[in-house]
Amino acid sequence: MLNIHNLSVSFSGEYLFKEISFKLISGDRVGLIGKNGAGKSTLLKLLSKEAEFDSGSIAYEKDLKIGFLKQDIDFEKGRTVLDEAYQAFSEIKILEKKQNQINSELSERIDYESNSYLSLIEELSEVNERYELIGGYNYQGQTEKILQGLGFERIDFLKNTDTFSGGWRMRIELAKLLLQDNDILLLDEPTNHLDIESIIWLESFLKSFSGAVVIVSHDKMFLNNVTSRTIDISLGRIYDFNKPYSKYLVLREEIKLQQISAQKNQDKHIQHTEKLIEKFRAKASKASMAQSLIKKIQKIDRIEVDQDDNSIMKLNFNISINPGKVIAEVENLSKNFGTNKVLENINLLVERKSKIAFVGQNGQGKSTLAKILVGELESSSGNCKLGHNVQIGYFAQNQAEYLDGSKTVLQTMIDSANENNRSKVRDILGSFLFRGEDVEKYVRVLSGGERNRLALAKLLLQPLNVLVMDEPTNHLDIKSKNVLKQALIKFDGTLILVSHDRDFLQKLTNKVYEFKNQKIKEFLGDIDHYLDQRQVESFREIEKKEKIISTNKKSVNNQAKRSIKKKINNIESKISKLEREISKIDQNLIENYDTTVSSPNFFENYDKKKSELETLMKKWEKLNLL
Repeated sequence: MLNIHNLSVSFSGEYLFKEISFKLISGDRVGLIGKNGAGKSTLLKLLSKEAEFDSGSIAYEKDLKIGFLKQDIDFEKGRTVLDEAYQAFSEIKILEKKQNQINSELSERIDYESNSYLSLIEELSEVNERYELIGGYNYQGQTEKILQGLGFERIDFLKNTDTFSGGWRMRIELAKLLLQDNDILLLDEPTNHLDIESIIWLESFLKSFSGAVVIVSHDKMFLNNVTSRTIDISLGRIYDFNKPYSKYLVLREEIKLQQISAQKNQDKHIQHTEKLIEKFRAKASKASMAQSLIKKIQKIDRIEVDQDDNSIMKLNFNISINPGKVIAEVENLSKNFGTNKVLENINLLVERKSKIAFVGQNGQGKSTLAKILVGELESSSGNCKLGHNVQIGYFAQNQAEYLDGSKTVLQTMIDSANENNRSKVRDILGSFLFRGEDVEKYVRVLSGGERNRLALAKLLLQPLNVLVMDEPTNHLDIKSKNVLKQALIKFDGTLILVSHDRDFLQKLTNKVYEFKNQKIKEFLGDIDHYLDQRQVESFREIEKKEKIISTNKKSVNNQAKRSIKKKINNIESKISKLEREISKIDQNLIENYDTTVSSPNFFENYDKKKSELETLMKKWEKLNLL
């Protein structure tokens, strides 16, 4: 399907990766891993032809279709869910415009016999033929089917995309990729912003996808569940093994140990040979033997030990001043977005040095409440009061919206600094692995992980005694996640974390709030204790249980709907039969009144049929309102 040969890319004279080679074939499930800034997203852009390389080659099969899911989804404002999903059918939409244009022109013409009119008719015929060939008459139904499969209801189809959370926007983008019928899928951090239910769906979809998949992700469980091959970018090289992530790490470590052992044995052999050379050089009779040994050493292929990039950022949050005992008090708080009610009558007391986790599915209000606490949003009703001397540091879920892409890394920090810490900006950037010319990079060219590191660095420039962090591990590599976790464990202030990452949350919090159905429920203890109380081992199990309950409810509802439909059909049949009988009697009354009414109990039976018809009509109306 795709062949990469001796590919090299450099920035500012330094190689991001040099002369890397690998192939992709149908059915490949590749996990592309490496540190933030190692070049993972760049490699995906190269494969999708969105970026250029310095040297080497990428060979594609003819008519190969590649779908690329980027880290940050930027939808055009004003589009509905359906409008955005229809972007998957670019040629169909172009043909529709052409059809409308030609039909409009034809409607204004009266020169039906002219050559130009006949040419338009011919052109319209060709457009219609192509339109039908590529599925123009089926794409709308297909789109609705896929969207419903991804959890959207019909009432969602005409809502604007900007009214949905990041996870739901990701589903729209996934729907577009699915509708495009691609041969290769390139997915850059696909689980960011997704709740567990969405991740489980994505895993299932990728396992059944017939083409090749390349995934950049720092979600260990997701990689282990989906991939069967790992490509690790480290210090400009790649390590390619047919193993899922965790098995690859074990194998890589075993290979390194073997390399170290082999290198030691080779060094001993070389040292022994060099001693012999020195010894033989002293004797004229042994000079030829010395030269022979020298040539032998020169021909030895020196064993190298694979090097890893072990540089990590340094992070430590210090509190500015001690706040009062109460950090925040939320009373009867509700929040609506138009007709969409997200939170209703929420009551919450955050005390000094609390360590709190907000958990729950996407769209349940976790980020919304976090934004209200930090003053980014106003509540629809109720109150949110901050305590005495509270200074909040806020880490937003989508850093692309909070960082100015037109500024450099250094400018971003300087603009956020004050007189007391401006002189420390370069030192802080260095501790976050922005060194040398890295500080002159524009924010818009940074990877997702680099943007998150910059956002964390910015937090250190402001006075804070409370940290509110919304999905802070999105985009961060595994080593950076561990550094952040250790810094938060040491943090002596108040912490509120919104996260789906159980590994990250372990031992970080002492209270969990579960968001569900516009309400919150408190669980004392850390995330493991919360899961114990919910009698599950992971967030995934909670989502699966909720899904089963939801499926059962839908099943019950569907059974009820089928039962109602059956009753309606039965009543409609009876109504139709009665109407025919009454109509026949009425006709007989007109044609032969005396004979008709002379039948025994005629009027009693006639009135009975009319009364029965009226009763059935009322039942029919009630059932149709259910």
